[in-house]
Amino acid sequence: MKAVINIVLILTGLSLAFTSHAQRIKDAVDVAGVRTNQLIGYGLVVGLPGTGEQSPFTEQSFKTMLSNFGITMPANLKPKIKNVAAVAVHAELNAFKKVGQTIDITVSSMGSAQSLRGGTLLQTMLVGLDGKTYAVGQGSLVVSGLGAEGLDGSKVIVNTPTVGRISNGATVEREVKSPFGLGDYITFNLHRIDFTTAKNLADTINELIPGSARAIDAASVQVNAPRDINDRVSFLSVLENLEFEPASGSAKIIVNSRTGTIVIGNEVRLLAAAITHGGITVTINEVQEVSQPNAFAEGETVVTNQSSVNVSQSDARMFVFQPGVTLETLVRAINEVGAGPGDVMAILEALDQAGAILGELIII
Repeated sequence: MKAVINIVLILTGLSLAFTSHAQRIKDAVDVAGVRTNQLIGYGLVVGLPGTGEQSPFTEQSFKTMLSNFGITMPANLKPKIKNVAAVAVHAELNAFKKVGQTIDITVSSMGSAQSLRGGTLLQTMLVGLDGKTYAVGQGSLVVSGLGAEGLDGSKVIVNTPTVGRISNGATVEREVKSPFGLGDYITFNLHRIDFTTAKNLADTINELIPGSARAIDAASVQVNAPRDINDRVSFLSVLENLEFEPASGSAKIIVNSRTGTIVIGNEVRLLAAAITHGGITVTINEVQEVSQPNAFAEGETVVTNQSSVNVSQSDARMFVFQPGVTLETLVRAINEVGAGPGDVMAILEALDQAGAILGELIII
């Protein structure tokens, strides 16, 4: 824990040393209307080496596929299809993807298939929220996981063998229209919502083109843009490479009680407070003593338990903080105390209860 806190302290010192944290506009915002769209589909993976499944919906899908090719199976015939698996296919259609271009797809087993390794996805329609087909996927799966099972039921599974991926496995069949070229302005949506950051972004753009940008709320900045699409692309290319100063984040301390991870924001300050840390250690030793009579006595061997209880208390050290103490001082003091994760959490909670933390303590 001490090493971890030392790393935090070093990182804090670096952040204080580099007070300027200019950022490109393109790294801090999204352009309204330029977004991805989620696609999903249902299909069959064939060619599995006996690791497929024998489920009702897989059989139904298999029969439907054969009927599409003019092959009709008797209603009472149950096909043996351990080399087939029903799968869900999903993908993300990026903005401005054109018809004929390809996208990556992920294939996941929906039933009891043991592995999709070695399988091939048959033609699968990928639809959007409106129910229309936007891409068609097909191809051989790349599966990183594997599994093995013995006759006694023992299993060894590495990664996830029931999920595979096909790079460039789907071809775009329908283009999603973007509103990027519509209207008299473009809108930048901040990744991190903050009023000061929105103002700084608008001021930076106005320094280049006076009166063109306005912050409409803590998340969005509108910028007047040319109507001609070629000019608009060039205009955005210039803007997205401008650098501006995002505002510092709000003062927060994040504590993950499950992992013991503690992150203290650079803006956290303390009011006047005193902290003491001490620990009580209780050690209990059990020793068995055996009392055995001599060879000619008619006694019995007796075993008795002797308990030794020791209580020790480490030296408690108190630290007094003056108003406005920084993160660096706080971390150094905790380091000197030598507190573990649980103790640090207790100290932070106590400071918060005492109203000595100028910031928000968030425990997850």
